[in-house]
This record gives sequence, structure tokens and C-alpha cells, in this order.
Amino acid sequence: MRDLSKYEGIIPAFYACYDEAGEISPERVQALTKFYIEKGVKGVYVNGSSGECIYQSVEDRKIVLENVVAAAEGKLTIIAHVACNNTKDSLVLAEHAEQLGVDAIAAIPPIYFRLPEHAIANYWNAMSQAAPKTDFIIYNIPQLAGVSLTPALYAEMRKNPRVIGVKNSSMPVQDIEMFASAGGENYIVFNGPDEQFLGGRVMGARGGIGGTYGAMPELFLKLDELITQKELARAKDLQYAINTVIYKMVSGHGNMYGMIKEILRRNENLDLGSVREPLAPLNEQDLEIAQEAANLINETIEIYCK
Repeated sequence: MRDLSKYEGIIPAFYACYDEAGEISPERVQALTKFYIEKGVKGVYVNGSSGECIYQSVEDRKIVLENVVAAAEGKLTIIAHVACNNTKDSLVLAEHAEQLGVDAIAAIPPIYFRLPEHAIANYWNAMSQAAPKTDFIIYNIPQLAGVSLTPALYAEMRKNPRVIGVKNSSMPVQDIEMFASAGGENYIVFNGPDEQFLGGRVMGARGGIGGTYGAMPELFLKLDELITQKELARAKDLQYAINTVIYKMVSGHGNMYGMIKEILRRNENLDLGSVREPLAPLNEQDLEIAQEAANLINETIEIYCK
């Protein structure tokens, strides 16, 4: 039985950190990393969807990961998403991540062309072979990738001894149960959809990786604690309160990650820049929504975390 405890708990998906010119800011990457350490989360998931990875170059993603690792100083579990839409670049990032000593690499399936499952398995296994000493996590997000992780493909991938589980961002909670049952205690499933963290954990997820955790880490840490303590009625109330915040954050004109960065600027004095085009930046009305969401977060922390 392998020890997967370093992956259990709250793992925020790391946000892209830009300077005023829209380029990666090493200083802001390190500041965000230190913020997560101070908040007490288990780890960070770097260069995934929340990190705007598909709009960044290989070199951009290297700079981000290098600065996360430097600032973390071994205090966080680090999962590096290394998938690009071609195997060649993905292997470069996988090798780079292992050289930096990350805990795991992760990958979505290739997007755009609908590939057969054997080609997807080859793509993932090639990345794993490029980082042979590093754990590998499958990222299942069919609503964006256009491809679902099937039981047959998951069974094929479990032949690879470096595969330790799935970050599951599909919406049916049943998928959590399917992957948890198939893998057993020797594999881990991470809940992906933040709005159903409670449901995912109850159905077998042993941790969570989420794009909104970073805007309100205290609330997800408390929710995870309530679930662990089996205080499910209060956990449900907190999940509902968290969802109210999320619904507010996605109600604007601009991209949600731009909204989250504005919330962090207001609540935590963290300046992470904007988002990279073609993602839409915030407009004037969005700033009002960001303040409302920031206030909701603070009010909910007062109720549940004080």
C-alpha cells in the first residue's frame, strides 16, 4: 500500500501571475506561493486551467514552476500540469518538472482532434516515461477537453506504476465513485468541481484540486475539516455559502480568474495582474461584483472560521 497522504486535503489550482506588461512575474508567482503556505493548504496544482496554461509558452510555464518550487521551500505538495497539445512540448515540461523535484505531474488528454484511447494512453505514458521517478495524475475534464476518461482507459493507465489517480473535474459525482472503486486504496481521486466538493468527498475523493480555492482557502479548509469530522449538516451549509460566492464570481463580464485576482487584490493585498487574452479582462461593472464577492467571502469566514 503506497502512502498518498501528501495529496490528501486542499490543493488550490495556482493562478497565472503577470506583470503590467502581461508577462510572467516571478516575484508575483513567489508571493502567491508564500500566501498559500501562510494559509495552510496542503499543496498547489501549477500550470493547469487556472494557470491559463493553454495561453502560455513552454518557457512561460517553466518560469512559473521554477518560482513556485523556489518559494515553496519544500513546504507544499507540488503537482505540475505538463500537458501541451503536442507530445514533444509535454515531454520537455515533464522532464523539467522532475528535475525540479515536484511531487507529481498531471495531464489532460490532447484536445481538438478526437483521438482513440490507445493514442491518449500513449500520450500520457510518454510524459510519465519522461519523468520516471515522479507520480502521474490523470486530469479528467471532458467538458473542456472533449474526451472522457473511461473505465477501460483508466484500467489501461493503471498498468503504469507511476499513475496514482485522477483529478476528476467531470460534473457527475458518480464518476468519483467509479474511479475510487476501480482504483481502491492504492489510488487517489481528487474532486475537481468546487461547487460539489462535499458530494465528491462523500463519494470517495480523498482530496480536492480547485480553481476557486485560492480566493477563499479558509473556507475550503474548513469545509474539508467538517467533512472529516462528519459534521455533514454544517458542511452542507458551508458548501451552499461557498457556492453563493462562486455564482457571484462568475456573474460578471470578465473571466472568472480575472475576478479572483481582483478579489485577492482587495482582500489579501496580492497583485497578480490580469488575465491573458483571449480571456476577457474585467470591466468597470465587474469591479463592483468583485467587491461584493470579496465581502461575501469575509462574511462567510466570520461565520464559519472564527
